[in-house]
Amino acid sequence: MTIIKKRFQKKKVCRFCTEKIDIDYKDARLLGQFITERGKIMPRRMTGTCAKHQRHLATAIKTARVIALLPFSKGQ
Repeated sequence: MTIIKKRFQKKKVCRFCTEKIDIDYKDARLLGQFITERGKIMPRRMTGTCAKHQRHLATAIKTARVIALLPFSKGQ
């Protein structure tokens, strides 16, 4: 008989809902927190954002990339 250990994680709460932060494509510092070191957009399960704000966040990051506020990829 094997014993299965369950790990309980604290439920992540959407930062944009609780702090009433508006997502703006011009705020590169805020958007940079939701990008990995390779330049990819972090998923919801890692950031804890709700589905509504994750969609807004993705469009804001993509807009900021096009107008060169954020890099498409970080690296060489």
